[in-house]
Amino acid sequence: MRVAVIVVLPAVVVTGCAAGVSGTEIATLLSTNAPFSTPPPSTRSEPTREGTSMPTDTTSSAPFALTSPAFSDGCAIPGRYSCDGRDVSPPLAWSGVPRGTKALLLTVTDPDARGFVHWIALDLAPDLGGLAEGVSGALPDGAVEGRDDFGRTGWGGPCPPSGAHQYAFTLTALSAPLGLPRGSKPSAVQQRAASVTLSETRLMGTYRR
Repeated sequence: MRVAVIVVLPAVVVTGCAAGVSGTEIATLLSTNAPFSTPPPSTRSEPTREGTSMPTDTTSSAPFALTSPAFSDGCAIPGRYSCDGRDVSPPLAWSGVPRGTKALLLTVTDPDARGFVHWIALDLAPDLGGLAEGVSGALPDGAVEGRDDFGRTGWGGPCPPSGAHQYAFTLTALSAPLGLPRGSKPSAVQQRAASVTLSETRLMGTYRR
């Protein structure tokens, strides 16, 4: 009598920059303004100083974290978000908003190009939980966009002249809204934010041409 032997192989977990959602899935699932689920907390929180105002409903004891379903921290940003593709803003999600946060400031800069500014989105509501793909130009809940270093208001995707560049997505928790108008310059945003910054967290991406 033959006995069938069933061998159970352990599941292989893929980690690193190869992991994540495919470009097709991103295009299909993330091109809407549907809310994101809360991502797992990150350890890349960069606290500055503790807030003193009373907590809001959006506060959390988890680490302040910024993530994207389109790319992992330290990994390549898909071409669809660059000047070589559709040049739309990528989907983002945040969690662990610090106590006392009244507004959020999002900036995207290229540290390999002397801090070239690619995007400024200010006075984001902390309870949004994230931003959908392509939301630049139509930010929700009264948030506005500043001027980038291309001289445009809104998202300007990665577009290095050559080689690989890093892109820092920095989310800053503020104790008060900035109240600046659409198209404000980066220097004005930075100056106003300095006095109301509670904490910040960063997501890094790369892009090569």
